[in-house]
Amino acid sequence: MINPAHLIQSASATVAKRLTWGLAFTAFVLLAPSARAQADAPAKSESPYFFVQGSQAGVEALPLKRTDVKVNISGVIADVVVTQTYKNEGTTPIEAKYIFPGSTRAAVDGLNIRVGERLVVAQIREKQQAKVEYDAAKREGKTTALLEQHRPNVFQMNVANILPGDDVQVELRYNELVVPEDGQYQFVFPTVVGPRYAGAGASVDAVAQGFPAQPVLRQNQSNPSAFDLKVNLTSPIGIQEVRSPSHAIDTEMNGQRASVQLAGSASRGVSKSNNRDFILDYRLAGAQIQSGVLLQRGEKENFFIAMVQPPKAVPQAAITARDYVFVVDISGSMHGFPLDTTKALMRQLLGNLKASDTFNVMLFSGSNRFLAPQSVPATPANVNAAIRTIEQMGGGGSTELLPALRRVYAQPKPADLSRTVVVVTDGYVTVESEAFALVRKQLGQANVFAFGIGSSVNRHLMEGLARAGMGEPFIVTNPSEAKAQAERFRRMIESPVLTSVKARFEGLDVYDVEPPVLPDVLAERPVLVFGKWRESSQSTQPKLVIEGHAAGGQYQQALPIDLQVSDNSTTALRYLWARHRIAALSDEEALTGGDAQKAAITRLGLDYNLLTQYTSFIAVDKVVRNPGGQGATANQPSAMPEGVSDLAVGEASALGADVSSTPEPETWAAMLVVMAVLGAQMARRRQRRTFTG
Repeated sequence: MINPAHLIQSASATVAKRLTWGLAFTAFVLLAPSARAQADAPAKSESPYFFVQGSQAGVEALPLKRTDVKVNISGVIADVVVTQTYKNEGTTPIEAKYIFPGSTRAAVDGLNIRVGERLVVAQIREKQQAKVEYDAAKREGKTTALLEQHRPNVFQMNVANILPGDDVQVELRYNELVVPEDGQYQFVFPTVVGPRYAGAGASVDAVAQGFPAQPVLRQNQSNPSAFDLKVNLTSPIGIQEVRSPSHAIDTEMNGQRASVQLAGSASRGVSKSNNRDFILDYRLAGAQIQSGVLLQRGEKENFFIAMVQPPKAVPQAAITARDYVFVVDISGSMHGFPLDTTKALMRQLLGNLKASDTFNVMLFSGSNRFLAPQSVPATPANVNAAIRTIEQMGGGGSTELLPALRRVYAQPKPADLSRTVVVVTDGYVTVESEAFALVRKQLGQANVFAFGIGSSVNRHLMEGLARAGMGEPFIVTNPSEAKAQAERFRRMIESPVLTSVKARFEGLDVYDVEPPVLPDVLAERPVLVFGKWRESSQSTQPKLVIEGHAAGGQYQQALPIDLQVSDNSTTALRYLWARHRIAALSDEEALTGGDAQKAAITRLGLDYNLLTQYTSFIAVDKVVRNPGGQGATANQPSAMPEGVSDLAVGEASALGADVSSTPEPETWAAMLVVMAVLGAQMARRRQRRTFTG
């Protein structure tokens, strides 16, 4: 049985050995920042830091004035145009730098800048070459823009030589696939990058990849940059429901079309709600999703995407007992609302375990600890004890994800028992690739499910952990969603929807198929297959056949393919195929380390005009507007994600002790024990004085 006092007992033994340190040690524990947190802090160039207004006289410190987003969703493909408007209201020419998020599924394929009446179309370049061209144009005094990818969902825009009074508009375009699950479609537009922590476990390779120093507004500080978003939705069948769990919206629906905008934006022209992900959920008429094959004919290559609805999940009568290890983030960025959401989720997850299951809980921040030396049966007493301990936790300290995962995998388990690792975190770290590699290398030990907590989760980490661990990602934005997401997790564990999945084409010559091996289908989401095709010499009707094992036995579904179908929305298929191939190569690179796939990814980026970790967009105006290129740099701050406290920056601040971290959980325990022991010593001294007096 889990003993909630286990930590206190352990700390007591440690402290008893060190009582000779006396009051000096006590004062150090109580007053000094965590030595471990200081030692583990990343280099200042990588750390988030609080934005300070007015630090440079005459320099416009907040050049990004507004962001406008226009989304057109046709069928299952979203075409997104993001326009960032920069204005220099200072007296000095500036270079504006801005870190912003994107969708993990985005295929970024275009960038333009407008300077007055001039339109400049960006070109795709190898990353270092783009940087060289940008620096040269900046020195020459030309207005220029550089778009770089730091992570598949984190980008940086640099715009140089913005003169006083200038309005510069930067327009980027991307496409993404909107994949339904259990009949519901969801489009997500991230609006803010949470502060990232590199961690002591980051390798030299990870640090070399870099994550730029990120200025952050303080908790509850108003974001001066305006934000507006509009969505036009077109479906081949009727639209049944449209709603947003994240924002207030105004919606107009007309059969197969819907128009959505942020509430009040029509009258105000602006909405300052860019401190959390915009989420749009919608359902179509009827229970079935639209299975089918979309085709695109190109000048040199033809592309396809197949979307096939799997069978419904059927709970199994007899379910094998499993061992669950819950890895729960209690770092500074989780303080407050995110940790409250985590507690609500953990109550549901632990409460759903069967009596035949075993489980353990690891709490981690700058350090980590298990609630029990080894997994224990999921009895009501053990579950309730674990919940009580978790309920007492407060957020503080850094986010050391890698040491926590390594310790989990070092935990022994019976050979005949299947283990599932459940990671619960906001994901505000920069060691994604190393975490993916660790999970994949230990796939024989456990599969991994990832729960992202908060309003602006690092979805790249959550999706990557689940993909590497052959699990599923979950996003929980508030406590009210905890029950539904925990129930969804239970259904997946009880009965995979489809296993041993295979796809074969008849009457059509296909190649460069992604993924080459189809994963098991755990949720009621479609089987997706991307690829290229040529017409076959066979005269038979082309079709796609999906086969696998469902709970009820052998499963097969055949879809006819119409080679005459033409749809303008399919022009994005070449980008989506290339983006999927790049993601697969990036996963492989993360697992092997180094840059073994750099050449292949670079080639795909250049050939298909896509932003990647090795390619960037560069736009250069031909007019020299600032001879000599002299000016100042303005790092546009990001809003603190909704519900996240200043402790998220305190755990890795480039300003040192600007916000001190909360002591780690075991430090609190040690403090309590030291104080109790010292109190007992003082009481005994007073008692001795009384007896001898």
